Amino acid sequence: MSADWIEQFPGLSRLPEEIKSALVQSSAPVRVAAGATVFAPGHIPDKLLLLLEGTVRVQQTSDGGREIVLYRVEAGQSCVLTNACVFSHEAYAAEGVAETEVLAMAVPHSAFDDLVARSKPFRDFVFAAYTRRIADLFRVVDEVAFGRIDVRLAERLLKLAAGSDEIAVTHQRLATELGTAREVISRQLQEFHRRGWIEQARGKVRLRQPGALSALSTTS
Repeated sequence: MSADWIEQFPGLSRLPEEIKSALVQSSAPVRVAAGATVFAPGHIPDKLLLLLEGTVRVQQTSDGGREIVLYRVEAGQSCVLTNACVFSHEAYAAEGVAETEVLAMAVPHSAFDDLVARSKPFRDFVFAAYTRRIADLFRVVDEVAFGRIDVRLAERLLKLAAGSDEIAVTHQRLATELGTAREVISRQLQEFHRRGWIEQARGKVRLRQPGALSALSTTS
C-alpha cells in the first residue's frame, strides 16, 4: 500500500521523515467486515489500528446486561482504548464493533513501543488522542447522569435521520446509544408518538414533526 495513508492523520503527517518511514515499513493493512467484532473484553491487543476507512463503535456492557456506546472511532483516528491497553499490556474492558467495512493500518506492539520511545511527535499524537477522548467520555458521563432523556432522544433521532424522515432503528439500539434501558426509550417514543411528532413501526421510526424534535433537542 502507498505511504500516502499517513497524511490522513495530521499528527503523523508532521513526523520526521525517518520516523514516518519506520511507521510505514512496520505497518500492514487490515480489513474488517461490517458487523464484525474488532476487539472484545478480555483480549490483550498486539497492535494499534489507525483507521483509514469506516467506523468502529466502542461500547461497554454492565454485569446486568445494559450496554452503552462510549465513543466511535472514524477515519483519520486511532482507538484510545487500544492505545491504553497496548501501553499497559492489559486486556480490553469494552467491545469494538465495525459499523461499516473498515480499512486500517495495523502497527505491531513492538513497533508502537519503539516509536513512542524514539519520537516526541509520535508521543504527542498518542496523547492528543487521549485528551480528545477523555473529553468525549466526560460528556457521555454528564449526559447519562444529568441529561434529560427526552432531549437526548430527540437529538439522537435527528442525528440518525440525517435529513431523512425515516430511521431504521430498534428501541434497544437507541437505549444502547443513550446508556439507558429499552423500557425508558419505549416510553419516551410513545410520548413522542402521542404528541404527533413521530410514527412507529417494527424496527423503524418516522419523523412527522422534525421541527418539534429540533426545538426540544436545543432545550438546555
